[in-house]
Amino acid sequence: MGFGMMGGMVVFWALIIVLAVLLVKELFNSNSNRSRDNVHRANQILDERYARGEISQEQYLTMLKDIQ
Repeated sequence: MGFGMMGGMVVFWALIIVLAVLLVKELFNSNSNRSRDNVHRANQILDERYARGEISQEQYLTMLKDIQ
């Protein structure tokens, strides 16, 4: 019975460690996706402002470089 209990504890802690690693991975992945979405949205706004003539080509290129 001792080896069975020890084996059960090993499996239990292995599952806890795997779940913790997956949770941390997901947290970092969601931040990365959010960052990409923000850059995409910023590019859209900048393109719209340039298309409407609100900013010059020089301003557009400078801002575009700053975003990236």
